[in-house]
Amino acid sequence: MSDHDEHQPAGPFEGPEKLLEIWFAPSPAQVPDASAVDGRFGLRKIPRAEWEVMLDIVKCKILSVIEGTEMDAYLLSESAFFVSPHRLILKTCGTTLNLLGLPRILEIAREQAGLPNVYQCFYSRKAFMFPDRQSGPHRDWKAEVEYLDNIFPNGAAYTVGKVNGDHWLLYITTPGEDCNGRTAQNSPVLHTHTLPPVEGEASGNTLPDSPTQDYTIEILMQNLSASSREPFLTPDISLDAPEDTPSVHALALSSSLGITDLFPTEFTTLDAYSFTPCGYSSNALVRWREDAGSDLSQNGEGYYTIHVTPEEGWSYASFECNIPLPTHSPSSHSRIPDLKTLIRRIVNIFQPGKLTLTLFISSEENATVEEEGGETAVERAQRAFKAALTLPSCCEKDSGTKEDGRAFNGLYRRTDKINYEFGGYDLAFASFELRS
Repeated sequence: MSDHDEHQPAGPFEGPEKLLEIWFAPSPAQVPDASAVDGRFGLRKIPRAEWEVMLDIVKCKILSVIEGTEMDAYLLSESAFFVSPHRLILKTCGTTLNLLGLPRILEIAREQAGLPNVYQCFYSRKAFMFPDRQSGPHRDWKAEVEYLDNIFPNGAAYTVGKVNGDHWLLYITTPGEDCNGRTAQNSPVLHTHTLPPVEGEASGNTLPDSPTQDYTIEILMQNLSASSREPFLTPDISLDAPEDTPSVHALALSSSLGITDLFPTEFTTLDAYSFTPCGYSSNALVRWREDAGSDLSQNGEGYYTIHVTPEEGWSYASFECNIPLPTHSPSSHSRIPDLKTLIRRIVNIFQPGKLTLTLFISSEENATVEEEGGETAVERAQRAFKAALTLPSCCEKDSGTKEDGRAFNGLYRRTDKINYEFGGYDLAFASFELRS
């Protein structure tokens, strides 16, 4: 996929990414130098050159960066890297050595940001298409878990889904545990809330109930249709022509396919890159609250990131977003789409033969919801997954998408559905296949 993956041997490219997320504090407000006015404190004050050294270990390069109000988004030769004052997210594809960057990340955070403690760590990935091509600890899940256990002895590893089919792997540490990674003891608990009500229930606000909620939706797609793959085959980009650079080409492509319009453009800053001879990556920062950056204890800016490997035989596309989405249909004045609408927009662009969706959400209040006979956030999400993919959408109008002649009305059947409860987090996992 990448112009920069010279370490990659010839052969199929591994699209499914390795996702490492490290929290050094529960929120930016609890970072030692959080009094900084411009938001460039904690991990955000670390120079780009330091991150480049770490990424050399991982075997990828920085292509570009967009600096937001609350975070920075680095577009990489193999996926993406997001830096907030209190948290890092490193997502890499191919045969990158994602976990080998972890010791260097901990060292940088300790020495240059005054963050010696890991509040919580997450590592996850979909099952590899070509596991034999991986190296280092990524050769198999057991080796990855052993590597992480040497840093976080009290972590827990999970396999979600069919072991002999589509499945998702997760390693998670618990706040407050004492380990070699120096996880903070007696760390404050994240206060969280469930998502807004589903369609038909009363709601006076289309924003999430709690701006402190941690929320990540992933849509992992395989077997993309021929028509959806074709725009990402870009052998003719001239690197010497300023008017047709990889970034200019990718931004134009993003606009033509509707990627630019996934969220309101007036609140979105998009960065994109078209690889030669094929492939695409983009990062976007979205100010989903008007007061983003004004209160360090609340989130008001989020990201989404898209990566495409279009080659026939191992085609793959991923979408990830940490903007809390309502599960009901918002008003026409909403800053963000509801979950069902966003899923349909993504699937319309990439038209996958099969896909896996995961929603990972902080939801400590779900126990109370269940006791009261209510519906939890992950149950609402599962209903949104099913409604988006198994019910006809031809009669619904989506004002956020373009009429470009590429409308996709494929219907899917659900092949797996799992809800999982972790300490302080819940997971909704589902797999779907296109009906013949």
